Amino acid sequence: MANNAPIKPVNLVYGVDDRPPVLITLILALQHIMQMSASLIFPVLVVKAANGSQAEMQSLVSLSMIAGGVGTILQALKKGPVGSGYLAPEGGSEPFLPAAILALKTGGYPLLFGMTIVAGLFEALLSRIMHRLRTVFPPEVAGVVVFMVGVAIIPIDVTLFFGADTASSTMDPSSLIVAVITFAAMVGTSIWGKGSLRQYCMLIGIIIGYFCSYIFGLFTPADFEQLSSAAIIALPYMGHIGWSFDMALLVPFLIAGLCAALKCVGDITTCQKINDAEWKRPDMNTISGGMLAEATKTVFGGLIGGMAHTTCSSNIGLSLATGATSRVIAYVAGGIYILLAFLPQLSVVFSIMPKPVMGATGIFCVTFMLLSGIQIFTSRMIDTRKTILIGSAVIFGMSVDMLPGFYSNVHPILQPVVNSSLTLATVTVLLLNLIFRLGIAKQEKIEILPGEDNYKKIVDFMEIQGGLWGARRDVVYRAASAMNEFMESVVTLELTAEKVLMEVSFDEFNLDVNIHYQGVLMEFPASRPTEEELLHDEKAFIKLSGFLMRNYADRIKTDINKGTCHIHFHFDH
Repeated sequence: MANNAPIKPVNLVYGVDDRPPVLITLILALQHIMQMSASLIFPVLVVKAANGSQAEMQSLVSLSMIAGGVGTILQALKKGPVGSGYLAPEGGSEPFLPAAILALKTGGYPLLFGMTIVAGLFEALLSRIMHRLRTVFPPEVAGVVVFMVGVAIIPIDVTLFFGADTASSTMDPSSLIVAVITFAAMVGTSIWGKGSLRQYCMLIGIIIGYFCSYIFGLFTPADFEQLSSAAIIALPYMGHIGWSFDMALLVPFLIAGLCAALKCVGDITTCQKINDAEWKRPDMNTISGGMLAEATKTVFGGLIGGMAHTTCSSNIGLSLATGATSRVIAYVAGGIYILLAFLPQLSVVFSIMPKPVMGATGIFCVTFMLLSGIQIFTSRMIDTRKTILIGSAVIFGMSVDMLPGFYSNVHPILQPVVNSSLTLATVTVLLLNLIFRLGIAKQEKIEILPGEDNYKKIVDFMEIQGGLWGARRDVVYRAASAMNEFMESVVTLELTAEKVLMEVSFDEFNLDVNIHYQGVLMEFPASRPTEEELLHDEKAFIKLSGFLMRNYADRIKTDINKGTCHIHFHFDH
């Protein structure tokens, strides 16, 4: 809801505008930092794929942390063109992973950082025209992206959960035990915890997970050596930083930028939904600000030598699980995350997090993201087109993870599209949405003859149109009820014996019903007729029926011209 203050849902302890106590804010921020640190696996994977050195890996991780912390703070800004105003930490790099590895192998770090800047500038451009692309990114598209973000992380989280190195390797029994205990601690605290325990469910689970990992010997001597050898305070290594550009990599990075933008749309939409009990539609102004914050941080990351980032979906799931979405938490978490980049020893504590603890944490947060995605695309009526749209995007997206190597022979130009389930699902849902919009009229009409059984005819007409338009079910049913109530009044009050023409039009913000007929004009008084009027005024029953219809529509206008009556029902959408 763009123009009205959001209504805080009852399941939130601290809403987006609340200021939790200092100690609670600090603990909640630490939980988000731990979850953000799990995404540090992406710069590690990029450096390993290019056979980089340990110093380069540590540098990319530290500089990415600085960029992520800055992005988290920018994202929480409420006023001005930059920022969504929500707790939406920046940490994930999923859409950029294939393109980043390709750039590093092709032209080294300068090409990686230069193309990262290009991707950020492209996303900044998208953020400025996002309000004009509302029809391109309806809730079903945003919902699919949010859902597939969770799906894309599942293979990584499940592999870590079982302590395996790859999906084909054997699970480790000790890791499985630690993962189950960690996950059970998080779930148990979240569901049955009382008071503030629920807010600290992930932190409690991680502490228990670290303890169990130590008991089961999952900390290696190399981990302890890395911790003891790390400096307490140090500046990140920046000797490898430079910038270059390669036209051949433009398409992969633009696709990655587009996917990151759509992921941001889905994540900020989720933030809007979990912070507003009366959420109706995505607020494009907020989304545009969030995208610009993400783009600014991506450009900044490329300039200082860090990875491109996107909003961290699992952190949004964490905020929902803990019932704390205050933007103050983002400021604290972002500041600490930046500080950790200059404290290598503390950073190591997060970087050596055991695999099963990381896996359990990821799965716990992903469960909330999957449900959020489903809730977003089912918030509107779904017809055959949208069923195929959603189903096809999910199926083809999941095929990337279910059939590894299946798309290996695809033409090199298309490789960036099929390299990840999120990218393929995003491109599929976008293309199908544009194709399926063909032939959908935004205005339809129906003629009704008074005296016939018109109830089913009107309801079926509105359900079909509501599904085609992707309208909210409750608004469509209110409109159908108003139309049926009017036709009953036409017969009861003998307003006309001729056909009644009803024209229904829709856009994302409005559903309008225009009624035309020859006869007596229906009245819609703002107040109920008195008993005296009902006894002595023959038009009082027309007024009473009209008064009752006001409960359905948000606004009603009437006029009569040369015997033709015009009635306009408006419904806010």
